[in-house]
Amino acid sequence: MVESNPKADLLRYLQAARDALLWKLDGLSEYDVRRPLTPTGTNLLGLVKHTAGVEIGYFGEAFERPFFEVGRVPGWYGDEAEANADMWATVDESREEIVGLYQRVWAHSDRTIDELALGAGGHVAWWREGQRDVTLHRVLVHVIAETDRHAGHADIVRELIDGNAGLRKGNENLPWDERTAWETHRRRLENAAREAGEAGR
Repeated sequence: MVESNPKADLLRYLQAARDALLWKLDGLSEYDVRRPLTPTGTNLLGLVKHTAGVEIGYFGEAFERPFFEVGRVPGWYGDEAEANADMWATVDESREEIVGLYQRVWAHSDRTIDELALGAGGHVAWWREGQRDVTLHRVLVHVIAETDRHAGHADIVRELIDGNAGLRKGNENLPWDERTAWETHRRRLENAAREAGEAGR
């Protein structure tokens, strides 16, 4: 029988999602990592910055293990920040700064995960009344889901930029690697959509 380590399993999935999110920045220009590619402004570097903030809150504040020192909280983070300030990078915020922040946040989060039991209690002040008391286990599941969701956003944004797609570095998990195969597939889907639309389905 295979032995299971629940905490190690959860951390492995969290790290895979973190790595996938950062991989989507590889090989892109400063412009491309910042480009807003949806009507709500979704962009790759903003997704990384936001996800760093997610971990700062959930693995830091929720367990009384703050990441930022008192008086050193950046203007983009916290209750006083401008709406959506964590979802984009200013001209003064470099890619290296944001990626470096995210990686330092990982280390802080991983210490919290390592040092606390899965049943350890925390308090998520920004959740609804009656749901704010949590365990580390619940927070881990929540953050994995959120990080994977944003990695999925990054998948689409990266594909819109240059057509590159895939699950993670070294395991693209795609049936074809030729651009012409994807073009043929997309045309087939477009034709099926048009035909269904014309039929009123």
